[in-house]
Amino acid sequence: MTVTAAFPLTWLYAPGDRPRVVAKALACGADVVVVDLEDAVAPDRKEYARAATAELLTEPPPVPVHVRVNALDGPLAAADLAAVAARPGLAGLRLPKVTSAEQVVRIARRTEQGGPGGAPDGAGAAGHGAGPPLYALLENALAVEQAYAIASAHPSLRGVSIGEADLRADLGVRQDTGLDWCRARVVVAARAAGLAPPAQSVHPDIRDLEGLAASCAHGRSLGFLGRAAIHPRQLPIIERAYLPTDRELEEAETVVKAATMDPGAQALADGRFIDAAVVAAARRTLALARRC
Repeated sequence: MTVTAAFPLTWLYAPGDRPRVVAKALACGADVVVVDLEDAVAPDRKEYARAATAELLTEPPPVPVHVRVNALDGPLAAADLAAVAARPGLAGLRLPKVTSAEQVVRIARRTEQGGPGGAPDGAGAAGHGAGPPLYALLENALAVEQAYAIASAHPSLRGVSIGEADLRADLGVRQDTGLDWCRARVVVAARAAGLAPPAQSVHPDIRDLEGLAASCAHGRSLGFLGRAAIHPRQLPIIERAYLPTDRELEEAETVVKAATMDPGAQALADGRFIDAAVVAAARRTLALARRC
């Protein structure tokens, strides 16, 4: 299957200070590999992780690579951005612990070509004078409250998602369903800002594949699309959960066929009502199945 950027479903994290692990991640079938410079890297390995990641991104890898930099309000983020933001192999920057639109704007300006700390004119992954695509991680209560402001902060921002481990700790939530209101709010914020649906946060137990499948089904029902992973064995479970089922495809094909044959049709032969929104949803289902 040729995967395009339109519908990435799997985002596999790999620690930036372990180049061999990153190389394996690039070859295991993930739609996007996220090289982590933050939580997965010990303090005494940060500099090495940064240098190794910059070297990796000298040329475009075989799979889109995003880099999660260190906390924006800490001492390491500026060096991370300077090292990787202008690299031709970078497909996106993931910004941890974002709590305001101003942070997004500041990073967007810093990483624009020719901007302070950014790439020189004519260089950079995005081209045409723009910086790399940005993705904001919302990891505490304030971030969730500011979800729409963050999601609509700057054209360079292409997505928002939740960092659930930090958010759960911040809120003191014990049951997984206690995060559903926050999840729904971020899904709505992304849609309102014209962004793609958020991907789910990681499922931390790499052995619990049944739990992962059930969690993905729940996330899909809330409006998420795809999921971050921390081990290759999670990838097929996530993809299977988020790709349309045979029944969903059959129903979508029926709706689109009816609308094509009779643009004024308001009901299918079995009596189900259809309108423009139903047809649009059916077309999205078919496009997702084709991953284009």
